[in-house]
Amino acid sequence: MITSTKLDSNSDPAGRLLASLRASARRRFASDAQWARASGVPKETLSRLGTRRSCDSRTLWALAGGAGCTLVAVPEAAGEGDAGRKSFDRDYEASLLELCACGNTETTFWRAHGPAFFMAGLATLLAGAGGFDRKRYLRLAELLHRGATTPEVFGLWLKESPVSPARFFPMLRARRLMQPTHEARA
Repeated sequence: MITSTKLDSNSDPAGRLLASLRASARRRFASDAQWARASGVPKETLSRLGTRRSCDSRTLWALAGGAGCTLVAVPEAAGEGDAGRKSFDRDYEASLLELCACGNTETTFWRAHGPAFFMAGLATLLAGAGGFDRKRYLRLAELLHRGATTPEVFGLWLKESPVSPARFFPMLRARRLMQPTHEARA
C-alpha cells in the first residue's frame, strides 16, 4: 500500500509536490512498487524520496508520468488572491485552459492558479460540463470556497466572472484533444 511521505509537506515544496503525486498514484496503483514500475523508476528510489529533500528532474518527471500527472510551473503571484491577478488576459486564460485540460483536481494546485472564489466558480462550471467528473469538480469547488456550488453563489460567479463559457468551452475542447489522456489526474 502506498504510504504518505515522511517529509513535512507543509514546509517543504518538494514534499508537497511528492505528496500530490502520491495522491494521484494512490488512485491508480495499490502499491509504491506498482507506481515505480509504471514510472520506470527503481522502487528503492521512490522509497528514498520519503526522507530525501531533493530529486533529479528526470525522476520527478517519470514519477509524474507514472502517476498520470503533468508537471506545470505556476507563477507565485497567481496564488496571492485578487492582488496577484490584475487582469484576465490571454496568457492567464491559456493557463486556465491548460489547468482544466490536464484534469488535475488537487486543491492546492487550483489555489495556485488564482483567487479561491474565482477558481471555485471555474470548478463548478466544469462540473456541469460533459466530459468532466461532476462529483470530483463539485468537491473541488466546495474545498476552494464553501458554498460555491449553490445556485446563488454560482450565479454571482457567472455574473462577475471574466470567463465566457461560450468562448471558453470550445477552446477547452480543442486543448483536451491535444492532451495525451483526458482522465482526471489528482
